[in-house]
Amino acid sequence: MYYLYLMMRVVFSLLIISTGLSLWAQSKWTGNTSPDYYRLIDELKRMDKESPLVSLYNMGPSDVPGLPIYVCVINGAEDSTATFLKARKGTTLLFNNAIHPGEPDGINACLIYTENYMRLDSINPNDPVVAFIPAYNVGGMLTRSATSRANQNGPELYGFRGNAQNLDLNRDFTKMDSENARTFAKIFHALNPDVFVDNHVSNGADYQYTLTYISSLRERMAPSLRKLIYGSMLPQLTQALKKSKWDLFPYVETVKETPDSGIYQFNDLPRYAMGYASLFNVISFTVETHMLKPFPNRVKATHDFLNELVKWTVVHAAQIELAREKAHEWEGSQRYFRFNYSRTSAADSIQFKGFTAVRDTNDITGLSHLTYDRNLPYQKSIPFYRTYVPLDSVEIPQFYIVRGQEHRIIEQLKANNILFEVLSQEKTLDVNAQFVRSFDAISKPYEGHYLHPTKAIEKVSMKMNFRPGDVLIPTNQNGSLFLHAVLQPMCEDSYFTWNYFDSYLQEKEYFSNYVFVEKLRSILQANPELRQAYEAKKAADKEFATSEWQQLYFIYQNSAYFEPSYMLLPVYELK
Repeated sequence: MYYLYLMMRVVFSLLIISTGLSLWAQSKWTGNTSPDYYRLIDELKRMDKESPLVSLYNMGPSDVPGLPIYVCVINGAEDSTATFLKARKGTTLLFNNAIHPGEPDGINACLIYTENYMRLDSINPNDPVVAFIPAYNVGGMLTRSATSRANQNGPELYGFRGNAQNLDLNRDFTKMDSENARTFAKIFHALNPDVFVDNHVSNGADYQYTLTYISSLRERMAPSLRKLIYGSMLPQLTQALKKSKWDLFPYVETVKETPDSGIYQFNDLPRYAMGYASLFNVISFTVETHMLKPFPNRVKATHDFLNELVKWTVVHAAQIELAREKAHEWEGSQRYFRFNYSRTSAADSIQFKGFTAVRDTNDITGLSHLTYDRNLPYQKSIPFYRTYVPLDSVEIPQFYIVRGQEHRIIEQLKANNILFEVLSQEKTLDVNAQFVRSFDAISKPYEGHYLHPTKAIEKVSMKMNFRPGDVLIPTNQNGSLFLHAVLQPMCEDSYFTWNYFDSYLQEKEYFSNYVFVEKLRSILQANPELRQAYEAKKAADKEFATSEWQQLYFIYQNSAYFEPSYMLLPVYELK
C-alpha cells in the first residue's frame, strides 16, 4: 500500500509540475528585459502577498548598506521557522542568481517559474522545497548598463560583474571578504540544500549549444554522489531536455583557441559557489547559457533546466537523500584529504556541435583574427579531458586547534556550521605545529589578495601550551571537507593561500651585529651541533664564509634568541 501511495504521489506531483510549469507563460519576463534590484524585490513581495505558496525572506546584509539579500521559497511552510525546518529535513533545491548581475538569465527564469507555480490549483506539500536567491550581488545589480558585457546578446540593460567592493563574488566562498558571502552561508546552512545550481552566462568560443553546465569533478566527490549524478541524473536530464529542444552539453572550456582542439572539465575549486557547495556533499551545478544566443532563448533554456531538475528531484528524492547520507559516511571514513587536482592527458571522445573557425582580416586593424562562420556548422568528435588526479594529500588529524586570536577564522567556522569546543583552561598537548619554510606570492592582486600559490610547510611534533579561548575542532563531523580545504595550508583555497596568516611570516625582532657578535662564543659552546653545522656551512659556501651578516643570522636563527613564532601558523593538528 505504501508503495502504491508513493507512486500515486510521484505521478500526481509530476502531473502538476509538467502541466503547470511547462507552460511558457505570457509573462513580461520572456522578452529582452530583466528587472533591476528594486523592481525584482517588489515583484517577489507582490507574489509573497498574493500566494501562500511563495515566501520571501530577508536573510541579511549585502555589500550595499540597507539593501539586503533575500531568499524566495516555494512550497515552504506556514512561517519562516517551519519553512527552514522543512527544507533541512526534506529534499530541497537552491538556485543562486546574479552572482554576476550582467548574466541575469536566472533572474527571469525564476520569476517565470514562480509565476507558473502560483497558477497551480493545488500542490503536494511533500514535494521538494524550491528556493532561489533572486539577487545575490546587490552592488553589481545597481550598476546597470548595456555595455559592460561586450560579447553578450541582451538583455537591454543588466548589472555589473563586480560587487560594490569590486569583488568577483564567485571567487569569495572560502576567503569570505564580502558581506554577501556571510549571508550566503547563512542561507545555505539554514536550508541545507540537497541540490544547488548557480546560474551564469558563458564567455568564449561560438558553438551551436544554448545550454551548457559544469558539474563537480568525479574524482573529488563521494562514490554515492558520483554514481547518482553521472550514472543517472545527468543522462536522464539530458534526455528530458531534448524534448524541450535543448542539447544539454558540458561547459566549453577549450584546450587551445578553438573547440576543435578539445575541451576539458572545469575544476570547481572551493572558491567558486558550486565548489563550495560540493564540500558539503551537495549535488552542485553551474548553468552556463551561451552569450551570443538571444536573451529570451537563454532564459527559456535556464527555466527548462530548472523545471526538469525539479521534476527529476521529485521522482528521485529518496535516492538523493540516501546518496548524501552515504556521502557523509564516506567523508567521515577518510584517512587522507586529497587536493591539488590536476587534469591528465587521458581524453574521452565527445560529439560536439560547433561552427567552423576561420581566419579573417579585420578592415580596421589590418590584422588576421579568429571568427566563427555560422553558415558552416559541423558535428564531429572532439577530445574531452575530464580525468583528474590529486597531486597532494595530507593525513587527517583527529582535531585541529586554532588560536583564539584568530577571530575572523573562528567566526567563519561558525558561519559554516563547523562544531568546535572553546578551551576554558590551559592545556599542554602534543601536536603537529606547522612551520612555513618557503612561499611565494603572485605579482598582481587577485580579488584583493596576493595569493601564495606555491609554499612548503613542515609539520613538527612538539608540546605546545594552549590557552583559554583557543578552539578545539573535531574532524569527524559533517563539513570536514570544508574544514580541511581551509585549514590545511597547502590547499589551493586555504586561509594561508588567501593571506590570512601573512602577519606570521614577518620577523618582529632583530639584532645589531656589533652587539650580537659578542655572544657567538657562548652560543656555539653551548650547542655543539650548531657549531658543527656552522663550520660545515662556512667550509662549503664561499659567499657565506665572507659575509658577516649571513654568519651571524645563521647562528641567531638557530639560537634561543630567535623568536619561536616566526613562520609558525596559528593552526595545529592533534592526532
